[in-house]
Amino acid sequence: MTPTPPDHGTTSAAPAPPGVGAPSVSLDERVTGALVGAAVGDALGGPVEGYSPEQILERHGGRVHGVVGPWNGDAWRTARPVAPYHKGDGHVTDDTLMTHALVRVYGTVRDHLDAYAVAEHLVPDLITHPRWIPELEAEALPLQRIFLAEKWLVARLHYGHVDPREAGTGNIVNCGAAMYMAPVGLVNAAHPEAAYAEALDVAGAHQSSYGREAAGVFAAAVAAACVPGATPESVVAACLSLAKDGTRAAIEAVCDVAARHSEFESALVPLRAAVTPYDTVGPDYRAPSLGARRPSRLHAIEELPVALGMLLVAGGDFRHAVLGSVNYGRDCDSIATMAGALAGALGSPVPEDWAKTVAEASRLDLWEPATTLTGVAREVFARDVRRRRAHEEAFAAIGGAGCSG
Repeated sequence: MTPTPPDHGTTSAAPAPPGVGAPSVSLDERVTGALVGAAVGDALGGPVEGYSPEQILERHGGRVHGVVGPWNGDAWRTARPVAPYHKGDGHVTDDTLMTHALVRVYGTVRDHLDAYAVAEHLVPDLITHPRWIPELEAEALPLQRIFLAEKWLVARLHYGHVDPREAGTGNIVNCGAAMYMAPVGLVNAAHPEAAYAEALDVAGAHQSSYGREAAGVFAAAVAAACVPGATPESVVAACLSLAKDGTRAAIEAVCDVAARHSEFESALVPLRAAVTPYDTVGPDYRAPSLGARRPSRLHAIEELPVALGMLLVAGGDFRHAVLGSVNYGRDCDSIATMAGALAGALGSPVPEDWAKTVAEASRLDLWEPATTLTGVAREVFARDVRRRRAHEEAFAAIGGAGCSG
């Protein structure tokens, strides 16, 4: 039986999201909001992934406003190009499977992670432990569900014995690493610079170029959302202070447009137009351009800038940010995963009915990973303080400066 969510009071959405911009939201609430929010966004976006806003509108007779069924109905097992995955009905996708796998790695290591932790812990988790895979409606190795860009981890690290710090080189450049980096931001809660650096290290085993950069910036965004009094605007500012090259330019362009909108319906076309110069996939998501997903200093993944843009449009409100991301289409499960994580970390409540439906349909405990990661974050912070004090004492002993006390 899937555990029910802990009672934290009402979780219905409100025009002014409780917690957003307020310093009183606790670490536990932010971690839970981010991880549960990411899973819910993922599940809502899954059934319409790969389609355009116009196709979504026609298929559903209007915009998507919650959990919906598979695009092809009961024919999901055989209908291409989605078969054999049961996307919809509250099933999470590989975004959540990878996020939870990374949480398990943190739960084992109980310290900061690097590319070697991916090789030593994440890869074995993917290839040795059968788990319930919602989209397959069966127990299987996670390796049998994850996309080719994630299977790269296994091919390069387990079979190729490549240096983990360089293993991401040569993989297609996409959002594959960024989509599961929320735990890095949460372990480094309220410290965007540290989250950025750690995520770049971790993602080096998986991605290169702007795919790796997006992983660092997304982790930083989640960490920035945990700062007391954080707002969507302060999260974007933190991203812009750290992002490099095309990733920075794409975020700036998309968020400049997003700031002019307060409803996702009017923002759908302008946000796509703003990110288009930086996106390599092209107008037809299912038929990528010849230059798609190749390394470049001029380009960016589409998902992160759009997620940040939707966060701004929504004013940090979880429901609005996620539904905007879902109805944007294209890689909307990953966009909604990121937007959901950010809104949840800011303190905007995840609708309880959505969370329960996703947990029950996916046969996953969405709250246990948050409990694990909150404990790890506290342990790592305490360890960081001890390490910092030891450094201060050593530096002061050689005449560098006095200790802070």
